[in-house]
Amino acid sequence: MGRLTPRAVRHVTACGALGCAAVLLAACGSSGSTAPATAAASAAAAAPATTPASPAGTAFSASATVTATASAAASAPASQAAARAFLAPGQDINAAPLYRPACASGCQLSSDATAFLYRMTWRTWSAAEAVGAGTYRLDDCDPSCAAGTVYPVAAVVTLSQPVKACSPSGTRWFFSRASFAFPHGLPKQLQGASAPQNPWVFSSVIAAAPGLLTVLDLTLRR
Repeated sequence: MGRLTPRAVRHVTACGALGCAAVLLAACGSSGSTAPATAAASAAAAAPATTPASPAGTAFSASATVTATASAAASAPASQAAARAFLAPGQDINAAPLYRPACASGCQLSSDATAFLYRMTWRTWSAAEAVGAGTYRLDDCDPSCAAGTVYPVAAVVTLSQPVKACSPSGTRWFFSRASFAFPHGLPKQLQGASAPQNPWVFSSVIAAAPGLLTVLDLTLRR
């Protein structure tokens, strides 16, 4: 799968360590997620096993499998979706939720402030999906994220797979996945092993969804 890049490491969930145990997250009040924990566990059991070439690849591949599995389990059917879905800044559901944000001052996507959306125009924003165009600003983290170069890249962003989570403003639906199209391509500094995750599963948002299992331990035991 290639070497594990700093950008890839930053985006892997904090529960991606091999010793992470499966835990059941408490529901927000009496209105839990429409996807029960048993659904997440069943999805984990059905997830295909991977055989990476290296220990680093093992951690990355397992985490990618888990976040994709949890995302699929957490997403509600369209008929059960809430009237609105929001973007959690920096994948933090405790921050003020964003709805159709213009991102004039930047909308943080990564928890470590290395990926932002700017000057977004949203073509659509529904309970299931949001599609917008603007600028994706990415830190190449070379030689470090603090001293890296930030590249503005024209991008079309699609937010999808909302999950229900308990936030300070109440029980809300938050998008848990972002995919990107780059009409003018990526600068060479952000290509190959240094390319940003695409699609990007917001594992921190998924982990905050009530009634879901963090299924990493279940998957790794297969």
